[in-house]
Amino acid sequence: MTDLLLRRKWTLKAGNKQVVFVKRPIEHSSHVLMKAFLWALYLPEYPDLSVEVSIGDRYKPDVIARNDSGQPIFWGEAGKVGVDKIRSLVRRYRDTHFAIAKWQSSLCQIMPIVRDAVADLHRTAPFDVLRFSEESAKRFIDQDRYLHFTHNDVEWTRIW
Repeated sequence: MTDLLLRRKWTLKAGNKQVVFVKRPIEHSSHVLMKAFLWALYLPEYPDLSVEVSIGDRYKPDVIARNDSGQPIFWGEAGKVGVDKIRSLVRRYRDTHFAIAKWQSSLCQIMPIVRDAVADLHRTAPFDVLRFSEESAKRFIDQDRYLHFTHNDVEWTRIW
């Protein structure tokens, strides 16, 4: 696993797909891992997930799935996400399933922010908040760089 974390490009696999994750010099390994974990975790539900693809919004999602008309149906964010960004996204994309992944952080810190952002909104899709720990890379990535885990393996909460 250490050799992976030292590289600039990581090829990771889930199911029958693979993605090359590029680690920029200023980016923490944990941020790249969370993007990969979001991609792998939601891939069964959204088989056309993409990583770091601009959709013409002022915000660029870390992980995204779109419908045939190009509207986001899933939007994943890894790491730091501000209150203003959450509010802006959930108000504009009320039919989009959102997920925020945190690294080594208590879900109690972000849950009030998310609940406040979605309060009083009629939404048709859930908002998931997930927590990954330092052991996640060792637990979820095998020697062939396949990601193996489900929601049952992580700490997470769903808000409607």
